[in-house]
Amino acid sequence: VAYRCDVSDTRAVKKMIDWIVATYGRLDAALNNAGIQTPQRPMAEITDEEFDRTVAVDLKGVWNCMRYEIIQMLKQGGGAIVNTSSQGGVTGFLGQAAYIACKHAVIGLTRTAAIDYSAKGIRINAVCPGVIRTPMAEELIRCNPDLEKELVRDIPAGRLGKPEEIANAVLWLCSPQASFVDGHALLVDGAFSIH
Repeated sequence: VAYRCDVSDTRAVKKMIDWIVATYGRLDAALNNAGIQTPQRPMAEITDEEFDRTVAVDLKGVWNCMRYEIIQMLKQGGGAIVNTSSQGGVTGFLGQAAYIACKHAVIGLTRTAAIDYSAKGIRINAVCPGVIRTPMAEELIRCNPDLEKELVRDIPAGRLGKPEEIANAVLWLCSPQASFVDGHALLVDGAFSIH
């Protein structure tokens, strides 16, 4: 089912988690995946409003969701959380200072929360996608037709990733097969970040 929620709004997130529990009885796994990008330009040219909105969605949104997911998972004796960072969470990217800062922070938040809650049966990891053929990527490519060729040139795998490749990584991180994986930032980027 679809549930519309502004993750930057703390009360809206609490209401969403309450709805999930009322509807399904519990919350065993969660993927915190909402994200936006600022327009691509040098850091000093990003406006306060653009920076604040990026932080509100890309970082505070993860914070809000984790808070209420953790509260619920503590009540029920455990669970698994995966936060979406980015290959940009371990590297940099021209003209994306606000987005990259948030994605680095998501990894720090993930690691610290994993330490806080590991002994309580809650595993918290991050997935760090490379360039994936999503609507956000398609829009960037539409605005700059040469961008895909440039991106693929820098990806050793020679192609953009597929959404289902990220989904499979998330499913694994949430599964019992990853029961001793905690606080990890899993790169799924076609070897871009080690190239």
